[in-house]
Amino acid sequence: MADNVDEMKMGKIWQVYIVRCADGTLYTGVACDIVRRVAEHNGKNGRGARYTKGRRPVLLSYTETHPDISEALKREASIKRLSKAKKETLVLSYENFGIANLV
Repeated sequence: MADNVDEMKMGKIWQVYIVRCADGTLYTGVACDIVRRVAEHNGKNGRGARYTKGRRPVLLSYTETHPDISEALKREASIKRLSKAKKETLVLSYENFGIANLV
């Protein structure tokens, strides 16, 4: 998430993302800088989510862009409510377009 409140107000582009953990589980989050955030999930700077800490390495499997943090957080919550099968379908549709390999 944002490093500070000012960063959230600056009109940055927010991304909702899903990473696949080494154990096959999926983790959904929100960030402005996906590359930095995935690196953090993989242990850079000792940061990242508690959930992914014991499930490294993680691989970026899905992203979508939102104009503000409010919309991104709403979408994150809706994805988190999906069943694992529906999340897998979302990830698969993303991977089929070859987008995941470009990030």
